[in-house]
Amino acid sequence: MHKLDGLPERVTVYEVGPRDGLQNEKAVIPVEVKAEFIDRLAAAGHTVIETTSFVHPKWVPQLADSGELLAMLQRRPGIRYPVLVPNLKGLDRALESGVEEIAVFASATETFANRNLNRGLESQFEMFEPVIAGALEHGLKVRAYVSMVFGDPWEGPTPIEQVVGVGARLLDLGCFELSLGDTIGVGTPGHATALVEAFGSPERLAVHFHDTYGQALANTMAALKAGVTVVDASTGGIGGCPFAGSATGNLATEDLVWMLNGLGIETGLNLDELVATSVWLAERLGRPSPSRVVQALSQKALSQKD
Repeated sequence: MHKLDGLPERVTVYEVGPRDGLQNEKAVIPVEVKAEFIDRLAAAGHTVIETTSFVHPKWVPQLADSGELLAMLQRRPGIRYPVLVPNLKGLDRALESGVEEIAVFASATETFANRNLNRGLESQFEMFEPVIAGALEHGLKVRAYVSMVFGDPWEGPTPIEQVVGVGARLLDLGCFELSLGDTIGVGTPGHATALVEAFGSPERLAVHFHDTYGQALANTMAALKAGVTVVDASTGGIGGCPFAGSATGNLATEDLVWMLNGLGIETGLNLDELVATSVWLAERLGRPSPSRVVQALSQKALSQKD
């Protein structure tokens, strides 16, 4: 462990595997496996686990069992279990399920807003405003995602001022946190620093990097140096975005924790339990985890047994 100046003492890992990870799987995972997955993540020390989404099953059939999952979930004290909510109907379903925290998913570009939300860059707010207002009225916390913050496969690089404009509006509507999503993984550290600094204050920002070009950890490091203390990650590096063809896996939770442990940054997470969970999940998905740390530590454990 070697600490570096200018980094936070503690980082909150916002686990997105059960939602953003499993939504991209071709096979539908049994609800009992999802519930055990979430409980294993809680046992490993996670304090926030995004569990599922109330998106219409037609668009994300992998998460069609969201209500059933939440009903069987064994919620542990002190752990947040947010869900993604796209519209008022989704909010109603979330309220019926006893959810205490939701997230909305916006776009920083016109084309992706049209493709993902069937709305324009401006008109997407007509959908979010009543959802956020309704959630706040019922005492729910609301997080906001902004996708395509570094680049869009149809429009190219995303102007920083455009991202800030969308993000600031979501924060002004009452969202407590804004997650900046590198949906197709094209960001680089200098760009990540510039984007965080453009918001003026990092206090309500989180980052969500995809590792398409191998830049997720480098970008995370840049964001931490710029003052961000919440990082989205997915156990085993599973997932991506089913509506953006060039988007590959999320930053793996284990790869992130390995780096943070080496820097002496507290997370409260047990790396061995996370790796064991990823190995367990990989067996049920029928393919190995793409996480480098999972591969290395699981192979090391096997060699020690031999």
